[in-house]
Amino acid sequence: MDFTINNEEREALLADARETIASVLEKRSPRYQRSPVPEGTVNAGASALSKQCGAFVTLHKKGDLRGCIGRMASGEPLEKTVRLMAREAAFGDPRFPPLGKDEFSGCTIEISVLSPMELCSDPRQVKVGVHGIHLSYGGRSGVLLPQVPVEQGWNQDEYLDYICVKAGVPPKSYEAPGARLSVFTAIVFGEGE
Repeated sequence: MDFTINNEEREALLADARETIASVLEKRSPRYQRSPVPEGTVNAGASALSKQCGAFVTLHKKGDLRGCIGRMASGEPLEKTVRLMAREAAFGDPRFPPLGKDEFSGCTIEISVLSPMELCSDPRQVKVGVHGIHLSYGGRSGVLLPQVPVEQGWNQDEYLDYICVKAGVPPKSYEAPGARLSVFTAIVFGEGE
């Protein structure tokens, strides 16, 4: 990834994600706040918040997954992508019912900002805890963020096997002709760090 996200930008993105969800739950327009210095750098295009890149927003409730939605790439500024993905993680993840107002205070937010994907011709080059992986095969696809195998305690073989499960394709499909395995990195940060 060719840029960094400083602590002030991280805090701004986390605050934006929380405000986005709160505004939906409270049925009001969001009230995003910035200090004058970061707002000026965003408007000038000098901030990571104005860069176009993919991002995922993950909600955790008491340590358990409560929603996770993202985009591998985006033509929108990062701050807008995070706002959109926060809303989707809370209210549009098909694995969970929409987030309730009573649940929100018990949730923590994590954001993963993604580098561009690169084709990986050798699955043995996938580094657990460094690379996120994306598999496309037979009209199906799946993605796992770099932190997932670490959280699950998976080794490289388990990580590669699970990307097949996530994509809904047979084991070892990443080795099949026509399979497309890509890797990416992520800057991951969350509330309470």
